[in-house]
Amino acid sequence: MKSRVEPTRLRRSPNAEAPRGSGRSPFRKIRRLPGAWRLSVLPLLLLAGACGGVDRFPMTWTEPRSDFARELWGLQQLTNYLGVGVGILVFGILAYIVVRFRWRPGAPEPSQVHGNTRMELAWMLAPALLLAVIAVPTVRIIFSTQEDPPPDALTIDVIAHQWWWEFRYPMAEGDTVITANEVHIPVGRTVHLRLTSADVVHNFWVPQMGGKRYNIPNRINHIIFTPEETGVYLGQCAEFCGESHALMKKRMFVHTPEGFDEWLRNEASPAVEPTDSALIIGQQLTIQNCAACHIIEGTDAQFGRAGPYLTHFARRRTLAAGILDNNAQNLADWIRDPQAFKPGALMPNLGLSEDEIGYIVAYLQTLY
Repeated sequence: MKSRVEPTRLRRSPNAEAPRGSGRSPFRKIRRLPGAWRLSVLPLLLLAGACGGVDRFPMTWTEPRSDFARELWGLQQLTNYLGVGVGILVFGILAYIVVRFRWRPGAPEPSQVHGNTRMELAWMLAPALLLAVIAVPTVRIIFSTQEDPPPDALTIDVIAHQWWWEFRYPMAEGDTVITANEVHIPVGRTVHLRLTSADVVHNFWVPQMGGKRYNIPNRINHIIFTPEETGVYLGQCAEFCGESHALMKKRMFVHTPEGFDEWLRNEASPAVEPTDSALIIGQQLTIQNCAACHIIEGTDAQFGRAGPYLTHFARRRTLAAGILDNNAQNLADWIRDPQAFKPGALMPNLGLSEDEIGYIVAYLQTLY
């Protein structure tokens, strides 16, 4: 007859080192609470974890920096307050009913009620009234954000590509200043963005400047807003547009009026002509290998349209649509193998030698 062997319970010594990754859970004490209390505490913790402002969440829309974004945030706050009020009322009534009419031993059967016309009317009319309260400012904001821009508005054409942004500034003289992935605007002046796409549907979104708006091929959509504070604001394509959708970022720079005028004058000028022999070699290699897709004003690279303009490339803080800092190492790595950073990108591996890449990087870094 086989004896029964009881399983041994392993016990860890109180002085033993805790296994890696077994730190105390912040929810350890919450798990000891009754189920109803857990449900009430966890949403508060989640809400607290969502707080942190623009330093923690740079793409937050809870800190608006334009008139358009401020109107949207005000509407969201109204909806939040009404929702919280309804929730408190409903759960308060529910708690009262649960306590007041709970089952008691020996209690008689409660009276049976078959409908209450007043209550039924109340819970139909109350939601309709709340929806009306939300609908009125919503319709007003929709119409106010679709109005024609003022005559002195700064017009910028925004063309979305897979996976980068093109910004065109029509000039009064008939010329057009073109840049990529970083849009510059002046504070306090109305901005009119005309949105379209060169390939598939994209979605322009800079949260602190306003809501989302589609970039659709062969169609022009509009965003009109007035920035209220200088700074750098992050944006992102908000519509799935292919393999590297998540890597299609942008930055919006809000300058003082004088700073914006200085930036625009510089962007309207041609590229600086190199004088150093190494930079001249770099310019020649850039034209030979990059001119089929990129334009550099003031050089022979005048025909490429598939990629971003490079005339003042060195002034940009980032490259590859905002996913890399614009420095020599990142630029060399990008030229060496673009697909390693942005799968599906149209820019091919050109098969350049390390010396050729070095010359091209040195030249591109002079394009201020």
